[in-house]
Amino acid sequence: MELAVIDIGGTSIKFARWDGTTLQDRHAAGTPADLEGFYALLTTEVAHMKARGPLAGVAISSPGAVNQATGVIEGASALPYIHNFEIVPELERRFGLKVAIENDANCAALAEVDTGAAAGKSRVAVLVLGTGVGGAIIADGHVEHGHHLLGGEFGYMMQNGRTLSEQGTAVSVGKAYREASGENVSGKDVFDRADDGDKLAVELTEALYQSLAEAIFNLQYSYDPELFLVGGGISRNPALLPGIRRHIEQVMAYVKIADVTPQVESCKYLEAANLMGAIANFKQRYAD
Repeated sequence: MELAVIDIGGTSIKFARWDGTTLQDRHAAGTPADLEGFYALLTTEVAHMKARGPLAGVAISSPGAVNQATGVIEGASALPYIHNFEIVPELERRFGLKVAIENDANCAALAEVDTGAAAGKSRVAVLVLGTGVGGAIIADGHVEHGHHLLGGEFGYMMQNGRTLSEQGTAVSVGKAYREASGENVSGKDVFDRADDGDKLAVELTEALYQSLAEAIFNLQYSYDPELFLVGGGISRNPALLPGIRRHIEQVMAYVKIADVTPQVESCKYLEAANLMGAIANFKQRYAD
């Protein structure tokens, strides 16, 4: 099965051709400012791929709450022009091919369950740490979207009057450090300073680990997955998993009745996660 694969982002759109084994000719273009420019870019790219050989369809990763039943991207994102109309039928008409679209965080999770760090697992929760905390819940290899398409929106979880997105990301840590110190630093800078023993940086990074550990513990004792995966740029930091695990052990020591310790690992896929997950979603929808 050969596919055109597209990952829609707010600033750039990634393209690749799936030859059945690997992603070929990966490249990106700037995200157009309007819907007509968007259609023109995607149609041109897909036409170029079709010219190189037959395609079974187009697999797309997108921001927003994708309603697979209606072909509508609900919710909101940095690209308001893709939302709240039947975009899948329109793309199929323009491409002359089957189209499958899934939310980008859900795609990242599907990639991990299909051929990544959670391959072979039945129940998995994936937390994607970016500007906020997104993610997905996977059961028996499929995304659990939820009644309102809110499955995996972990960033809305409340902890001590604040959302997890407000305290569980490198972005939030950088913001807190700037507010406390007046220095213009990034989240990465804060983690680097914590490694060097900076008191404020250590305090803020430990608070981040605690927030994520508590969220993971709560999900373990509500959804009860076999495995948690953590993704996003921060997942490359070698201090992240040990920090989360250390604080999970502290939570376990406090909740003495709890006897299942959450198992937490890093995602396998990074830049290619959304593309690989879009392929997995297409296969689920059409391969049978």
